[in-house]
Amino acid sequence: MAVNAKKVAVYALVVFALYVIITDPEKASDYVLIGFQGVSDAAGALGDFATWVANGAK
Repeated sequence: MAVNAKKVAVYALVVFALYVIITDPEKASDYVLIGFQGVSDAAGALGDFATWVANGAK
């Protein structure tokens, strides 16, 4: 049952993404930019944390 729910959720997400892209491409590009910026910020924070741990957590 959980597998079917996951498939439905993924399908719904894909349909929603396509709807947003087709109806408002400029806003869709803003969403993509926000997503990539979030991933970039998270990777930078993990790198800073790893450097802090490697330096003895001082």
